[in-house]
Order: sequence, then C-alpha cells, then structure tokens
Amino acid sequence: MPSFFRNKRLIVLLVSIILLVALIGFSLRERDNISLPEQFIKDIVGFGQNIASKPASFVQGGFDSVQDLLNTYNENKKLKTRLEELALLQTQVTDLTRDNEALREQTNVEGDIRDYSTTNATVIARNPEQWQDTIIIDKGQVNGIEADMAVQTAGGMIGRVKDTGQFTSTVELLSARNSVNRVSALFQAEEENIYGLVEGFDTERGELMVKKIPFDVPIEVGSKVITSGLGGVFPKGLLIGEVTEVSSDEYGLTQTAYVDPAANLYDIEHVMVLERAAVGADEIEAEAEEDEE
Repeated sequence: MPSFFRNKRLIVLLVSIILLVALIGFSLRERDNISLPEQFIKDIVGFGQNIASKPASFVQGGFDSVQDLLNTYNENKKLKTRLEELALLQTQVTDLTRDNEALREQTNVEGDIRDYSTTNATVIARNPEQWQDTIIIDKGQVNGIEADMAVQTAGGMIGRVKDTGQFTSTVELLSARNSVNRVSALFQAEEENIYGLVEGFDTERGELMVKKIPFDVPIEVGSKVITSGLGGVFPKGLLIGEVTEVSSDEYGLTQTAYVDPAANLYDIEHVMVLERAAVGADEIEAEAEEDEE
C-alpha cells in the first residue's frame, strides 16, 4: 500500500510537470490573441500596477511641483534684478541721447556715421561649392542696391554687396576666401577704442579672424566686436561677433582675435541691405558755398 501511494504521487508530479511545460510553450508561441486566463492574469497585474503607481505618481508630482516653485522663485529674483539693471541702463541711454542731441545742435551736425536705411531681401540662390563665400538675393539696382553696401541679418552683420544686377545682387560673406575682403572693426572697451581688421575665416573653428591689433593693447575674451564706421563703406555699430581667443603673431608685433560670428553664416534666408547715410561731406560743401557767397 505505501508503495502504491508513492507511485501515485510520482505520477501526479510528472503529469503536473508535463502540463506546466505545455502551458509555458503555449504561452510563448506567437499568437494574434491571448487566451482568456492570460487576459485575466494580465488585467489583474495591470490593475495592481495602476493602483501602486497612483501614490508614487502623486508623490513624484508633489516633489516636481515644489522644485518648479523653487525654480520659478529663483528665476523671478533674477528677472527682477535684470529689470532694475535695464531701468538704470535705459535712464543712462536717455541722458546720453539728450546730451548727444544738444551737442549736435551746438556744432550744427545733423548726421551720424551710424545712420543708415534698410532694404529687406531674401536669399534665392547659393552655390554649394562656394557656400561660405557668396549668396544671391532678390534685390538689385531697381531697388537701389549698390556695390559695397553692408548686409546683415537679425543676428548681426554677414557681409557686403559684391556686385549687382537689375533685379538680383551677389553678397560676399565675411567668411569668404578673399584676401581683400576686409572690414574695419572696433572692440567695445570701457577705457579706449581698439581697432582691427576682419581678415579671414578659420574654417576649422568656424570663427572670424580680426588682425592688425597692436601687440600692447589688451583684448578681453567676451568683448563684443562691431563695425567701426571707418573707411566710408559700412555704418558704425553693426554687430560682428564676440571674442573667444586672442593670440600674438609669430613675431609678437600684432595680435589676432578669434571672433564667434553673431549671425549664422551657414543658414541664411532673409537679410537686410544697409545704405549708409551720406554725412559730413555734404555739410562741409554746403558750408563752403555759404562762405563763398
């Protein structure tokens, strides 16, 4: 009798193992629809996971809300500080503008080398082989466009008008491989004006090179570079970029500043062509005629 029960338990164990293996194989095979027991088990497990995830999501959401509030508070403090600085800066600009106008009235100066008018244009063509050199815009001589006019985007200056047709113009970029493509630049410094010439583009760095800077003049990294207005071509104050590095030449006589362009010279769609206002010469000529009379 004991041996019979032992054999019976063994048979039940073997049958159970066989059924278990069969069920595992059945559940692993590829099917379009799962069985009702599997659906029931998955629904129960999913329901339990959903219940467990609710408190966890609530707690996590609470932490996120607190963090967002702290970030908002800190950003609000920074913005208030910026607004105070902006108000002070606006007051200074207003005072300087008023003083400038008063001085102009006293000296009978009506123009400024910063004055210019703009013509909006769209880029219509760009040669892939000369991608860093030139672009073609949809404005030409009929729109008053002339050679050597400055061209900029909303970000900053990108180049000058190289040549014009009746309805289109070619713009030479600051990154063009042209040794005579030079722009008189001014480094914005508190103590004195520092001048240089944009003479080249480092393709590896993707930066402009401003050369001919005196060796004994300190140039700070982060300084803004603008057009100087000298040379009679470009208006003064057009943003060129920001200094990232300064190095001396091999003889130590001059310095070269690497400038990150303010405008995206790779992706250009819309531009503004700037016509510099004629100042100085006309006024001097008018004064000379009055003296002769």
